Amino acid sequence: MKLKILLIFMGWMTAGYVTPDLETVRQDYRKASENEEATKTLYDGLTAIGKNADPVLVAYKGAVTTMMAEFAPIFKDKKSFFKEGRELLEYAIETQPKNVEIRCIRLSVQENMPKITGYHKNKDEDKQFIIDNYSAMEDDGAKEFVKGYASESDSFTEAESQLF
Repeated sequence: MKLKILLIFMGWMTAGYVTPDLETVRQDYRKASENEEATKTLYDGLTAIGKNADPVLVAYKGAVTTMMAEFAPIFKDKKSFFKEGRELLEYAIETQPKNVEIRCIRLSVQENMPKITGYHKNKDEDKQFIIDNYSAMEDDGAKEFVKGYASESDSFTEAESQLF
């Protein structure tokens, strides 16, 4: 009886720590840019992601955390969300600096941040990195995400978007 209770308890404890499916996160990230509810849903779904997780998931968590700043009711919370998100995103970049998808995620954040945040200095660098390294990407889901972003982004010209 005690073993059964222990197994049920352990299953319940680990149920909240299931790693999200990366393909679903990619799709939800695109939706999150459209409205508050989608942003909060994705943020909640990435709660268990920490720095020891897949760096791509860490980057998505960082990006959606910065997006939460827009919906925070007080300045202190806005600042906290932004700072935490930026730190996670930069950590992911440090961990995998040659990952095109992570660079694309940072570009998407920096492209949409108000100038007052000062978080926009890597836009040109990331854009060029994406253009130069896109064709070498092996993950089809990541390639599709980057291609989709480039086609909608103001950072890429029409001619540059055709490279994808």
